Amino acid sequence: MEEQIAALTAELASLKSAAAATNTATAETYYYLTIPLMVLIHVGFLSYEMGASRLKNVLASGIKNILAFAFLVPTFYYAGWFIYWAFPTGFSMEPGGFGISGWDYAISVANPAGAVMGPNLADQATGVFWAAFTLFAATTASILSGSVIERIRLIAFIVLAIALGAFAWVFAAAWGWHADGWLVTQFGYHDFGAAGVVHMVAGFFALGVLMHLGPRMGKFNSDGSANNIGPHSMPLTLIGLMTIIVGFWGFLMACAIFPGEAWSWSATEFTSIYGTPMTLSAMAFNILMGFAGGIIGAWALTRDPFWMMSGALGGIISVAAGLDLYWPPMAFVIAFIGGCILPFCAKLIEAMHLDDAVGAVAVHGFLGVWGVVAVGIFASGYPAIQGEGVALTSLSGQLVGAGVMFLLGFVPGYVLAGLLRLFGILRVPATSERLGLDFVKVPSSAYPEGIPSTLTHQR
Repeated sequence: MEEQIAALTAELASLKSAAAATNTATAETYYYLTIPLMVLIHVGFLSYEMGASRLKNVLASGIKNILAFAFLVPTFYYAGWFIYWAFPTGFSMEPGGFGISGWDYAISVANPAGAVMGPNLADQATGVFWAAFTLFAATTASILSGSVIERIRLIAFIVLAIALGAFAWVFAAAWGWHADGWLVTQFGYHDFGAAGVVHMVAGFFALGVLMHLGPRMGKFNSDGSANNIGPHSMPLTLIGLMTIIVGFWGFLMACAIFPGEAWSWSATEFTSIYGTPMTLSAMAFNILMGFAGGIIGAWALTRDPFWMMSGALGGIISVAAGLDLYWPPMAFVIAFIGGCILPFCAKLIEAMHLDDAVGAVAVHGFLGVWGVVAVGIFASGYPAIQGEGVALTSLSGQLVGAGVMFLLGFVPGYVLAGLLRLFGILRVPATSERLGLDFVKVPSSAYPEGIPSTLTHQR
């Protein structure tokens, strides 16, 4: 009998070990697959911005986007990942209540010179988590990229992209997208899908830059009226926007915490980054509802294909912060409202005599605000983090969070762009802008044989 019990005990231990190994491999694969999906966001931004550019600037816009992605990989490795773990409780770098933040913890999990930041058979999580966060960082730079096309110097853009992607948004994430973040623990801030910590910060960083960069030549007339500088290829722009939506599935997948691992919040269920329960089913409902609501709202008001597809992105951003909480019809309504207000936000930016070439401030900045505040209106009273007696979601907490996100984006964008302008390295010379950046800076041509005109009326 004792031998049988021993054999059964050994078999049970073996089964447990195999189940744990399977869960670990599945979790590692789950996050690994979010990475190429998020790369599709950048494929989309690349297509979107090149389509939105005029013929003489197509390749320059694409090169700028690709270089931002490339520069953010090493800078996030050396700085951004450490900031996320070191600063959740503030600049003191003291550990938070869950013990997963502060200077000592950051040294143990994010030291770029340490063994954890490289191949390590005992660690199946750090690399894939770091890579997912690096793609979040690159997304912020791509948001900025579209708003400043056709007139920013490449070196200035790279400096701004690094400041945004490796520093500014990371503080926002540490404070509002981390279970020890002071906005979460003290104010109940909830931002599951990063409407504030990614989209608001990047959108208002772009706003600060645009105030110094100035409009493209020919955008505004002497009487202050605005001219429409349309995309050279609307199909390329629409395909790009649709590809961004595909990539958003990976972005939002990576916002969920897989169960059953040592670093998981739960042994049995997915949770948010705050440790609160959620399901992928809820995400599926609400991503599609947000997508549809934003398209229909923007199309109903504009009948414009550009704003229709921008509405798709705006709709998902509108529901992103509460994606894990909303009932699907509510998500549709919130996204529909976002799609409806989107063109008015763009008109407001234009009325300020700012030239946001792709509507990034409206889509990401203003609709990011709406997404954050909507949680306070429609989803107050939920526990903000795991545990008893914790802060609850509230309108006041979401408003505080929105204010912090605005400042973390706008202030560094405005100050740094102002310094670059002061030193004369923010904007390309007028002659270069007039001739086109592809000719002067690349130099090459996106369409060496030209684009033939379409004969629309044949007799």
